[in-house]
Amino acid sequence: MDASQTGTGNSEELPSNWGRWGEDDQLGTLNLITAEARARGAAEARTGRTVSLALPIRPAPLISGPFAPSTQDASPVQQMMVYVGSPAPAMADVMLVTNHHPRSTHLDALGHAIRDGRVYPGRPADEAVTPAGARHGSTTAFAAGLATRGILLDLAAGGPLPSGHAVTGRDLEAAEERQSVRLESGDALVVRCGWPMTPDPERPMPGMSLDAVRWMHRRGVSLYAGDIGDAHPDLDPACPLPLHRVALPMMGLPLIDAAEVDELAAVCAELGRYAFLLTVAPPRIHGLTGVPVNPLALF
Repeated sequence: MDASQTGTGNSEELPSNWGRWGEDDQLGTLNLITAEARARGAAEARTGRTVSLALPIRPAPLISGPFAPSTQDASPVQQMMVYVGSPAPAMADVMLVTNHHPRSTHLDALGHAIRDGRVYPGRPADEAVTPAGARHGSTTAFAAGLATRGILLDLAAGGPLPSGHAVTGRDLEAAEERQSVRLESGDALVVRCGWPMTPDPERPMPGMSLDAVRWMHRRGVSLYAGDIGDAHPDLDPACPLPLHRVALPMMGLPLIDAAEVDELAAVCAELGRYAFLLTVAPPRIHGLTGVPVNPLALF
């Protein structure tokens, strides 16, 4: 697929894994998490110290109507308490969850993002995702959980990135050199830019560029997480939203959106280690395009 087909205005072919693991593949870059990659990650869990990469969520009372609000200020979880009186008194919860909410740390499945009417690896979107649920590229692929080596590249070690900064592959390599670590095929990439998740229209957030996505493709990144993602489309006019318009639907790279990485960066700096075992155990709810997760870094 070239630039004329995708409308990117870029003469280089966009990174793609369509067909790499077959026409029916639903794992995408998770195929790169081999037994060797898992063992490499497990070898990093030496002290038993753990850090969560999830934002805390405070539920709000369930409102009337069938849909939860998805605005930045609304809670991604609405809750209704239910009293169960038989056979033994107890309290239970009914929750309405907005999976792709910007204040919920969640894992995007491959069917979430559409490219030219198709989802990874080239399936027609209207066949892959229907009103009855996702039939291809859904959270079903995460049922066994994820475990691999995670690498934090802290781009904000000297302070937050400048407003509107488009992160490049060179930025990521500079962080590797500074931290004396190198990301290998099958590793998960975690990025910190030092900005809060709340958008400010007057100060465009930093964002990942297409060049950075190409770098992830060359290096064999299996999973992406960070406090930085696709911020303002005008950061890279040639290819706006490269994580959700290229990495997810074309490379098949699952994304952990809205990760909390400040504590992780502090622990990495304290220990002088930027590699760890990253585990993600989503609830086994099939047929969704995304699901809230609590990723854990183990040192």
